Amino acid sequence: MNTTLIDKLSVSHALAYEEWVTLISSYDENDRVYAAEKARSAATDIFGDLVYLRGIVEFSNICRNDCYYCGIRRSNQSVTRYTLSDEEILSCCDAAYSAGIATFVLQSGEGAVSAPHLSQLIRRIKGKYPDAAVTVSVGELTFDGYRMLRDAGADRYLLRHETADAAHYGRLHPDEMSLSHRMECLYQLRTLGYQTGAGMMVGSPYQTAEHLARDMMFLCEFAPDMIGIGPFIPHKDTPFKDEKQCSAKLTLFLISLIRLMLPRVLLPATTALGTVLPDGREQGILSGANVIMPNISPVRVRDKYTLYNNKICINEETAICVKCLERRLNKIGYNIAYFTR
Repeated sequence: MNTTLIDKLSVSHALAYEEWVTLISSYDENDRVYAAEKARSAATDIFGDLVYLRGIVEFSNICRNDCYYCGIRRSNQSVTRYTLSDEEILSCCDAAYSAGIATFVLQSGEGAVSAPHLSQLIRRIKGKYPDAAVTVSVGELTFDGYRMLRDAGADRYLLRHETADAAHYGRLHPDEMSLSHRMECLYQLRTLGYQTGAGMMVGSPYQTAEHLARDMMFLCEFAPDMIGIGPFIPHKDTPFKDEKQCSAKLTLFLISLIRLMLPRVLLPATTALGTVLPDGREQGILSGANVIMPNISPVRVRDKYTLYNNKICINEETAICVKCLERRLNKIGYNIAYFTR
């Protein structure tokens, strides 16, 4: 068992690179359960029994990138492309706020809308819901673009780094994309005062324990406000369609380790985790996560924003989805923190 390393992490909140490699490459189920218990205790000490909701509006599946793992990649001709109008997006926020959600996540493919357009939308949302938070997740922009959205009132920005190893990054993305630019964007967001989110795919093709160790070292150094990790799930219309789906247990183990490393971080139990396990989001919470991100997009477009196969919760209206989450969380001893930014 690796309980000594887990105990060390829970006290020092850091490990050496070689220790990360050892822990990730040699853990067993006893280690995972032990880490989950300690992570759950750490989260409860800070957040109590509360789980925070972040409502995602997937407002466009247009993307200029051609990432090899993504179902809305530019060259996928099977996707029916769409972009919601500003009025439709505001209607999603209305429904979410009525259901008790006070953080709206505006997510799209990269390059779907311009920064000036998005900044105008953010101003409208913040004008209508000044007590709500707006998170943006639209990929890599210029520094001026990020500043424009921040000046409009955006509070948070989620930009997953996907992998902290440059060679591995190159095997997941086309040549025009680079890890160095992705990292530059993350540091620009931090400079502009965003609550900044990073994160990676777990079990992506070609990934090794050494890659994940570099991810953990980067996350420890950068100390994001949010960390979104989820298991790799192949999509049928991508070059990785025949690659192996990630182990849910490895994802859960890493959630626990991240909680022990960064006790106050906002850490979602992702939809992808709920896709690979029927109770995946509950297991994520029990492993140290403290956020769930329900889909608040119009039902009619949800099946068009499929980054991976078999995505869950594409047919439930927002109010029904929230009540379902409440019941499921209550069963494991947790409550939703309604109207919390």
